[in-house]
Amino acid sequence: MEEIIKLSPADGLAGTVNIPGDKSISHRSVMLAGLADTPVKVTNFLHAADCRSTIGCMRALGVTVEQDAAGVLDITGRGFYGLSEPYDVLDAGNSGTTMRLLTGLLGAQPFFSVMTGDASLRKRPMARVITPLAKMGLNIKGREESRYAPLAITPAEQVHGIEYDMPVASAQVKSAILLAALYANSPTIITEPLPSRDHTERMFETFGIPVKRIGSSISIEPVKKLTAPELINIPGDISSAAFWLVAASIIPNSQLTLVNVGINPTRTGILDVLKQMGADITITNERWSGCEPVADIVVRSAQLKGIAIGAEIIPRLIDEIPVLAVAALFAEGRTVVQGAEELRVKETDRLRAVALELGKMGAEITETPDGLIIEGPQKLNAAVCHSHDDHRMAMALAIAGTASQGVEIEEPDCVKISYPDFYAVLAGLRRD
Repeated sequence: MEEIIKLSPADGLAGTVNIPGDKSISHRSVMLAGLADTPVKVTNFLHAADCRSTIGCMRALGVTVEQDAAGVLDITGRGFYGLSEPYDVLDAGNSGTTMRLLTGLLGAQPFFSVMTGDASLRKRPMARVITPLAKMGLNIKGREESRYAPLAITPAEQVHGIEYDMPVASAQVKSAILLAALYANSPTIITEPLPSRDHTERMFETFGIPVKRIGSSISIEPVKKLTAPELINIPGDISSAAFWLVAASIIPNSQLTLVNVGINPTRTGILDVLKQMGADITITNERWSGCEPVADIVVRSAQLKGIAIGAEIIPRLIDEIPVLAVAALFAEGRTVVQGAEELRVKETDRLRAVALELGKMGAEITETPDGLIIEGPQKLNAAVCHSHDDHRMAMALAIAGTASQGVEIEEPDCVKISYPDFYAVLAGLRRD
């Protein structure tokens, strides 16, 4: 493990980037395939730490997951009612998606299970998931009055369908409810305050589970079995592509082609915001990968301008705020981010970390309770910064340093959570 990595300024970026598989979709592909009774092959799976945590948990529940030399997964599920009681504690690692989604699935099973994670995950809020699941009859207890992991899950007498108005837009909470709802005794209706990413609903459709959408509500009926596809090809993760979109925009003399990027409309806030800022972005070769839209993206250097980023778009780019803050430092005028308080309960408090670490490079960023205010353009200096052991912070700092006077990043290896090859790809794109 590297304790520090040093990145120097680049004269430009050029090349083609094959974007690694979408993290959200990778998680869901293994979970749903584990409930199927016919084999499923998964290509372009994201072989990163978070997704490996989901594989580990599903294996512990009796699912067979094999990987060939090319990284393709062959998953042999146990059937809809076939998961087995785990012999040991399930470890979600650093993955909030693994823990929150499996809480909904495990709560509907007729056996006992315990789930924990690393020190960071054990500090992240779980009550937001446990509260609606308890309304469904699930028995989940956690530390500090069921606010935090570890979680102990005992069988429910019966799983009830519910109508639930979500207080906050959260794909993880929604997905946990949807997974439990598959086993319920009546339909479930979920209403969102704002649209959150809909990969679970699309994956359900891929496995033959009908999902009805009416306005801001989603309804689902209980099922008895899944109809599995033979093959799932995971689109590239737009949250990983975001770092290259910003890098090529702010580093002069840059042009990148990003291949196989998922452009699910619940995730494309980064494209909308960067285009509004004046980025030179072209979407090409639009196509479908199962129920997910995919395209190639060409991005060239451009002079960006500051804009207002409001609460209504935040669920569509929640993971991209750290690197958008970097873009704002190179833009003309003021950028204001509002409605992003959810970032305070991610792997770290990302609003505070952005202001603190970019501040070490000389950036002046005003941290507000729910966002950031950044006046641009600003001159950044070389500095030693800390990743806060947060993969998206590490990559955002890497782009900031490459676009300015360089940076040294402490605890850089956290990128393995979502983009293990990030630094190698960055090195290969430099024009110098």
